[in-house]
Amino acid sequence: MWIIIAIIVVLVIFVISLYNNLVSLRQKVKNSWSQIDVQLQRRFDLIPNLVETVKGYMQHESDILTKVTELRTSWAQAGSVKEKSNLDNELSGALKTIMAVSENYPDLKANQNFSQMQEELQNTENKISFSRQFYNDSVTRYNTKLEVFPSNIIASMFHFTAEELFQVDNVEARKNVKVDFGK
Repeated sequence: MWIIIAIIVVLVIFVISLYNNLVSLRQKVKNSWSQIDVQLQRRFDLIPNLVETVKGYMQHESDILTKVTELRTSWAQAGSVKEKSNLDNELSGALKTIMAVSENYPDLKANQNFSQMQEELQNTENKISFSRQFYNDSVTRYNTKLEVFPSNIIASMFHFTAEELFQVDNVEARKNVKVDFGK
């Protein structure tokens, strides 16, 4: 009798432990997404200042500035990780273009505001990159835990669902930015 009670107690403790571990991993995924969101918001807060500083120098690149502004507006309406990931990838490409184009404007490069914003944007990009990596690591750990035995049994009993990785779906975002002034 005592052996059966001991086995039941051990099983209950085991189930509770697995459940708590799954909850902890899920919260880590949510937290790591929030960190990406914070850094992306920081980038979006820098964009209006960057655009205003660059506007006067880059008259014939106004389509790039318009695109950056539109992407910033779209960000507020995006709801899913996939939508935000796609917008982030497009924005990264547009910002790379602005930085590449700025190389051809010595006055702009010498502008102290632009230099400070460029440095701040580069720091933010590094933080975003780290946050994406941390998020994907957290999601991978969580999703793996959902699939391995015996935690997969507990996960299905309590309706834990897999999370999406933050990834680049846009082939264009993976390419280097090419700026051609020969046209």
